[in-house]
Amino acid sequence: MAPLKILLCGDVQGRLNQLFKRVSSVNKAAGPFDALLCVGQFFPDSVEGLEEFNGYIEGRFKIPIPTYFIGDYGAGSPKILSEALKDPSNKGFKMEGYRVCDNLYWLKGSGKFSFHGLSVAYLSGRRSPSGTQFGTYSQDDVDALRALAEDPETVDIFLTNEWPSGVTNRTTSKVPGEISDSAGNDPTVSELVTEIKPRYHVAGTMGVYFDREPYANVDALHATRFLGLSPVGNKDKQKFIHAISPTPASTMSKAELSAKPPNTTLCPYTNVDKSAPPEGATKRPTDSTSESQYWRYDVSKKRQKHGDGGDDRLCFKFVSSGSCPRGNKCQFRHDEEASEQYSRGVCFDFLNKGRCEKGPDCNFKHSLQEEGDRSAPRAASSNRSRECWFCLSSPNVESHLITSVGENYYCALAKGPLLPDHVLILPIEHTPNTLSLPLECEKELDQLQSGLKAYFKKQGKETVFFEWVNKRGTHANLQVVPIPSSRASVVRDIFNMAAEKLGFKFTMVKEGRPALRTQFDRSCGLFYVEVPGGDILLHVVEENENFPAQFGREVLAGLLNVADKADWRNCKLGKEDETKMAERFKNAFQEYDPNQ
Repeated sequence: MAPLKILLCGDVQGRLNQLFKRVSSVNKAAGPFDALLCVGQFFPDSVEGLEEFNGYIEGRFKIPIPTYFIGDYGAGSPKILSEALKDPSNKGFKMEGYRVCDNLYWLKGSGKFSFHGLSVAYLSGRRSPSGTQFGTYSQDDVDALRALAEDPETVDIFLTNEWPSGVTNRTTSKVPGEISDSAGNDPTVSELVTEIKPRYHVAGTMGVYFDREPYANVDALHATRFLGLSPVGNKDKQKFIHAISPTPASTMSKAELSAKPPNTTLCPYTNVDKSAPPEGATKRPTDSTSESQYWRYDVSKKRQKHGDGGDDRLCFKFVSSGSCPRGNKCQFRHDEEASEQYSRGVCFDFLNKGRCEKGPDCNFKHSLQEEGDRSAPRAASSNRSRECWFCLSSPNVESHLITSVGENYYCALAKGPLLPDHVLILPIEHTPNTLSLPLECEKELDQLQSGLKAYFKKQGKETVFFEWVNKRGTHANLQVVPIPSSRASVVRDIFNMAAEKLGFKFTMVKEGRPALRTQFDRSCGLFYVEVPGGDILLHVVEENENFPAQFGREVLAGLLNVADKADWRNCKLGKEDETKMAERFKNAFQEYDPNQ
């Protein structure tokens, strides 16, 4: 049998013409290659890239070799992937990939599959608290990979979008300056790769090429090689495609598997000062950590239930829900007291390892809690989401008003609108304002705003955006109101006059939302309005200031000569009329919608 040949690729970002031209060239010169595995963002950055992208999805252009991707985010991804899931051939759970079109497969969530004898594991999406269907991974995805780590089979290739935190530790290779501060690295990925111990770990998203020298794994024969790949067509011409020809570990002898290059380093993710395991050592998950590497949550054995597989690590499924479908076949520890601590809001990683690498990003507690303290942040957040009118997961959401859904934001028509095209841009996750979302969400918001501006421009209108950021707010809504172009020049003056009547003056922000974010202080509220032309008028609302919650709407109602609509409750329509209005807008906006 001929040796396998695999191509690895970084963020495609929708540049399929350039990618497959390169693949065909490499395939002709050094092939044939059996597959192309892509990490990082696979879909385009903006709606402009979808015409080229859809040429392949719709079959007008051919994909030369089987191609697999995990970067299920970018312009058009929700629509394309939703359609793929409707395909009858994609029914059921397919770890080996969901077919998107001929020779293109989406590796969804997390899993492991065999490709011509190679064991390939993957984690799709990115770390995010939003839990959206596309583009993010869930705790269940992570837990499933932790369970897979118990399988004695060696994983040949592990695919992630984000880089693991700490990958540059102990390296003697030159580290690109762009990653020296570890920004954008994911601690969850470093935990997973420490447990899975793959022979190759491939990641994207950082925008640079980095081929780390191999490192030895704790309590495993083989070394791991980390490879970070650049985006397709990057301006610095860094390497975005890489060829490997790995022999499946399942066919290798112990001597072949344990052979290590002379430049092999210690594992970058642990503080264990160990050399490579001695000849004859085997991968033993039971003993894969030592006291110096992890601290284990110590409880009385009499409180454990089932799952006594000899491993000291906690079962996330049991800890989080109180039960585990694997029962006594589970390789992780089922501990009632740990489950009780989790219900009181204690971090799972703290219970399991005695430490948490998420730092301020973690919403859980890092100390044991006394009985009666059950203020689990995520549980409370979940309850708020169920009660919130604007959370997509809430039974109270007015779904008939929704016109577009992206990765982090969705659009809906306003209930009780000033005008038929009065739009709200809302975060998918339960967030009090748009300024508190991660910086990477700004690109998607900018695309939505640009699409709405272009849509209204064609109708001879300009667009006004405003948001009231109340520190006690519940779910953010950035309001979008079109106005006649003939009135655009007076918007700034009208808002300034209204401010003077209330006894304050706006601050001008000329550098857009990046500068606006620097003005955001969680200790106080603020109101801002983006006027035609892009300038932003900002007012910081002091603690005891009596600022009218409907200020933006009231000013625009006056500008549009519909003062009676200043209160949304005077503008309510029946559900049938709202549904027709939303459908009309959705159809008309489709051409400009970045989520289409």
